[in-house]
Amino acid sequence: MQARSFFTVFALAAAATAVHAQDKVSILTSWYAQAEHGGYYQALATGIYKKYGLDVTVKMGGPQVNSVQLIAAGQADFIMGKDFQTLSAIEQGVPLVTVAALFQKEPQGMVTHPDVNGLGDLKDKTVLLATSGRSSWWPWLKIKYGYKDEQTRPYSFSMQPFFADKSVVQQGFPTSETFIADKAGQKVKFFLFADDGYPPYGNTIVTTQKMAKDKPDVVQRFVKATIEGYKSYLDNPAPGNALIKQENPKMEDDLIAYGVRRMKEINFLGAGDAARMGVGIMTDARWKQTYDLMVTSGQVKPIANWQQAYTTQFVKDLKVMP
Repeated sequence: MQARSFFTVFALAAAATAVHAQDKVSILTSWYAQAEHGGYYQALATGIYKKYGLDVTVKMGGPQVNSVQLIAAGQADFIMGKDFQTLSAIEQGVPLVTVAALFQKEPQGMVTHPDVNGLGDLKDKTVLLATSGRSSWWPWLKIKYGYKDEQTRPYSFSMQPFFADKSVVQQGFPTSETFIADKAGQKVKFFLFADDGYPPYGNTIVTTQKMAKDKPDVVQRFVKATIEGYKSYLDNPAPGNALIKQENPKMEDDLIAYGVRRMKEINFLGAGDAARMGVGIMTDARWKQTYDLMVTSGQVKPIANWQQAYTTQFVKDLKVMP
């Protein structure tokens, strides 16, 4: 009877593993493969996703990829999202939900010449920003420091206009634009918006409300595996980097290494609430700050169901410490 019981348990465990192995899901990233996306590629390369019974496809985003449209159309199970993006989707009746925040700080910031001492020091500067910035951080910066749309010009994703004109500042990331400046021999400063009170999270995991409701176990396993992927990536990024370079052959070794170093220095994963509540954590208070900012800046109208834009159920009890 003991032997039969053992084999019965073994068979049930094997069956459960087999069922989990059939859980195929896809994640659509926000841009071309890079260090900031490393945790997804690391979890794939090192078998972490497989350990959690997931067959994951990582799809690379880009400038022409509309991730909200694709996930709404069933072309992806998860996307790398932004808080503003998800709240706007709720306003428009697209039922998305954020299930984890991998970065406690939104990685966007401002690249300036050395004469600038802070984000409040831009009144006589020309600000280069992309269209996405006009519907995210620029309204916050205008409210905080009284800046005007008249001082802006489009950002062409080339730093040459910035290099050529000392009266110009531009949007950027601490993992890329500052690297380009260093290679060009240009001395610059970088100011992270989050350090000046910009409230949104960064690198969030977003899915549909239907997925979160119908397949909570799959969502839970994906969230935990991805968090473990990011921790593993920052410890030893080589496996993830190999997949990143395979997906994006233009990605150079020195840029990836720079990106990993900056992610550690800024402590995207473990800052703020994550230090005591675990990587991926989100709080109601932080989300309300972002929602209030969007309403105050006129980016969304008041939304009765705005709290449907996120749920803490998949991260509140994980406590995967940084």
